Amino acid sequence: MSKDKKMVREITPQQEDFSRWYIDVIKKADLMDYSPVRGCIVFKPEGFEIWEMMQKELDSKFKETGHRNAYFPLFIPESFFQKEKEHVEGFNPELPWVTEAAGEQLEERLAIRPTSETMIGHMYSKWIQSYRDLPVLINQWANVVRWEKRTLPFLRTSEFLWQEGHTAHETEEEARAETMQMLDIYREFVEDFLSIPVIVGQKTPSEKFAGAIDTFSIEAMMKDGKAVQAGTSHYLGTNFSKAFDIQYLDRDNKQQYAYTTSWGVSTRLIGAMIMVHGDDKGLVVPPKVAPTQVIIIPIGPASKREEVTNKSMELMNGLKQSGVRVRMDTRTDQSPGWKFNEYEMRGVPIRIELGPRDMEKGQVVLVSRISGEKKFVPQDQLNEEVSKMLDEIQKQMYDNAKSFMNSHFNSVETIDEMKAIMEKQRGFVLAGWCGSEVCEHQVKEETGATSRNIPTVVTEHKGKCLVCEEPAKHTVVFGKSY
Repeated sequence: MSKDKKMVREITPQQEDFSRWYIDVIKKADLMDYSPVRGCIVFKPEGFEIWEMMQKELDSKFKETGHRNAYFPLFIPESFFQKEKEHVEGFNPELPWVTEAAGEQLEERLAIRPTSETMIGHMYSKWIQSYRDLPVLINQWANVVRWEKRTLPFLRTSEFLWQEGHTAHETEEEARAETMQMLDIYREFVEDFLSIPVIVGQKTPSEKFAGAIDTFSIEAMMKDGKAVQAGTSHYLGTNFSKAFDIQYLDRDNKQQYAYTTSWGVSTRLIGAMIMVHGDDKGLVVPPKVAPTQVIIIPIGPASKREEVTNKSMELMNGLKQSGVRVRMDTRTDQSPGWKFNEYEMRGVPIRIELGPRDMEKGQVVLVSRISGEKKFVPQDQLNEEVSKMLDEIQKQMYDNAKSFMNSHFNSVETIDEMKAIMEKQRGFVLAGWCGSEVCEHQVKEETGATSRNIPTVVTEHKGKCLVCEEPAKHTVVFGKSY
């Protein structure tokens, strides 16, 4: 293998060790580094720019639906968590506490934010007095801390970045409509922007958010067959309103509790994107989220370097004017072959090659990261062809991921069938469930799979529970997860 292939050789093949492949890729692509604090990572520019692209798109979608951004404190008094019993029990094992500041013991412990329902509930009780104050539609971009025992960069870290939306409404109907609207925004974003197909549905009671009436999720499948919860939306009813006294004077001049929701996605989406699309060459980044959509690599002898570089610069400026995120690599200390492999490893969707012969013919060479196809196009048609290829790559990535998920989506009647599937190839399994937590727990104990959600769209309804064979109340998607 040539030295140009060295960086690919340093990436463990997916079939050999998927977890090792994942770590190799995110390190080799320079997305992150480990911090000296256990379970925390440093986002390097290559990784943070991907999050910025996601953030920009989601923020736009939130604002289009009337939401506004605000910011709430990182520290939350312990007494706030005691007000909603189920909530504190759900988060207590993961909470880090501040007990001392400025050399003195605090009168009350402060939790470092795991999520903000309690703090925001306290503030909403001050801000909401009348039905005229509703709805309140607020989103927060922030960091949160959950002291995880087992961590994996991007997918599960002690500190991570996310957005959390928190809304308050006059009626249950409005709050439930908000819950489902935001879930659909997440689905649309993940499928259209990240090219990741998802299963939309409702969490079982044992898997719902602590303190919620109902939790809804979108579930994605990684290339090792494991699931990642890609986004959640929670209908909280009046649970937090009663705990934090969020009351308002209604249109009949009577005191009522507001109905609230919360919803969020996090930097876990970066890990999911990598695991869904990556290959043995490295990253494969969807064009819509790629900080660099096109890399231009001038090639040829030193005698022609200035001429080729000048033309490459002209083409790059034209692409920029058409809205393409494009860069050019003019380094002379690395061979073209080395650069080709580097940008394949970094997942740049399109590579443009331009050499002296291409200039003579008035053409450039376009290479797709996902197919490896080389396309010779006239220079005066470059902008149009790049736009077309970016759209094709985005669609092909979704189609490939959808095909993989379909091929790893099985239907079973018994727990023994599920065990066999999980041992052989993993993936999602559709099965009947009676609604008993005992049966749900037995599935986890015997197969290692958890209920992902009760899918909104079910093509095959199951008649019996896979464990006890009693009539099934729900048809559920199960899978092993990160």
